[in-house]
Amino acid sequence: MAVSANRLELLQIADAVAREKSIDKEIVIAAMADAIQKAARSRYGQETNIRADINPQTGEMKLQRLMEVVEEVEEPAREIPISLARGRNPDAQVGDFIAEQLPPMDFGRIAAQSAKQVIVQKVREAERDRQYDEYKDRIGEIVNGTVKRVEYGNVIVDLGRGEAIIRRDELIPREIFKYGDRVRAYVYDVRREQRGPQIFLSRTHPQFMAKLFTMEVPEIYDGIIEIKSVARDPGSRAKIAVISHDSSIDPVGACVGMRGSRVQAVVGELQGEKIDIIPWNDNAASFIVNALQPAEVAKVVLDEDAERIEVVVPDDQLSLAIGRRGQNVRLASQLTGWDIDILTEEEESSRRQKEFTERSTLFMDALNVDEMVGQVLASEGFTSVEELAYVESDEIASIDGFDEDTATEIQTRAREYLERIEAENDARRKELGVADELREIPGITTSMMVALGESEDGVKTIEDFAGYAADDLVGWRERKDGETKFMPGVFSNFDVSRAEAEQMVVAARLKAGWITEEDLRAGEEEPEEEASERAEG
Repeated sequence: MAVSANRLELLQIADAVAREKSIDKEIVIAAMADAIQKAARSRYGQETNIRADINPQTGEMKLQRLMEVVEEVEEPAREIPISLARGRNPDAQVGDFIAEQLPPMDFGRIAAQSAKQVIVQKVREAERDRQYDEYKDRIGEIVNGTVKRVEYGNVIVDLGRGEAIIRRDELIPREIFKYGDRVRAYVYDVRREQRGPQIFLSRTHPQFMAKLFTMEVPEIYDGIIEIKSVARDPGSRAKIAVISHDSSIDPVGACVGMRGSRVQAVVGELQGEKIDIIPWNDNAASFIVNALQPAEVAKVVLDEDAERIEVVVPDDQLSLAIGRRGQNVRLASQLTGWDIDILTEEEESSRRQKEFTERSTLFMDALNVDEMVGQVLASEGFTSVEELAYVESDEIASIDGFDEDTATEIQTRAREYLERIEAENDARRKELGVADELREIPGITTSMMVALGESEDGVKTIEDFAGYAADDLVGWRERKDGETKFMPGVFSNFDVSRAEAEQMVVAARLKAGWITEEDLRAGEEEPEEEASERAEG
């Protein structure tokens, strides 16, 4: 059968639209069929069930009215009784559909306009779906595009098969783009929105720099060198930690390249951002010392529970270690994941002297001894009266100038002091109305009960305590105005770790009946099941 001109034209239009919008031709033909169905309903009645089919090979169009086979007709426009249906098809059953051929129809101006709107809408939806499906799998990649326009500081980028946006805060400071400029950026998010898929790009994301190094350094691309972490102050300075899985290859040298060619290519793309390439180390102290380069470090003191480290530097290295506006220490903290406190040797010495004096005074007052004895105990490394009271007496007796009788007397006085403090705390606890039942929580002392009663929340019962989180007890850290600030908890002055605080809260919730042992076991089993599923996969 010869294909008529209008049929051929229909296929050519579908083909052209599919190519232009980069979508499937079948989607365009289906959109045309939907448009024809809508136009036909406006002629035959909206309640009529009409189906339009377009042959994708010939362009031939069929228009049919579908009638559902029923026992008793309620909607004459959509239903046909089974008696009439079997006259047309002897095998017809209730629930089947009988197709009735309709004559070809001429589109009026309004029907044609309506059909056009349906096609445009369907094609736009298909284009959006194609764009979303294409770019959702490209999150984490670098893309190249051309600047299409700049709106209120946001840069709209034409990616060829889609449109993306670099928001003002995702641009490197002092970076200016104009229409037609080529731009390279990192895809960090793709979202479905009412107006279509939104592709968000960034030039300030830490991973943008990591991906640029992957493109410039073949050893990173091949997996011989691994980028462990990145910290950036966009447009100013950055630090990147790398490790080599091949002992014969220097990770820092490979990233720098011959005469700095590789790192300079990345610096050029990042508008002159200075990059420190740091060798990564399993040992936290060594890694942090490396991260603070170019400053020299004299000594480090780690607090692994709080992921906090004190770094002691020579007096003349303080400004270099901190960096301009705290930049060096801030980037080192981001790179390592540790909070870093910088002290000079003089500051550390002063602080140690102050701590020594405070401990000496504590021992003098608590044990009723003279200054010399207090200083000797402090210099021997004893930090608290509790430690003196319950340590092996031999440790005290072995101090020069002390004997067994002296050790026994010191421990007796220490225990009497602790009993007196305990009695005072218990009286204060009762005065605050803190219930005895809180003692049943493992790890809680009378002095902690006083702290709970004196807190802003006025914790007095198991139920009150069960409502707490670990952060409320040991404190937490918040970033405000570019600085990390510590927000103290109720137990910040006590030697309580986060894990111990969590155990206390769980114990309180068990006693309060908020959770059961079965709930805890179920919670422990779920991660194990997930791990085994991953292993099997």
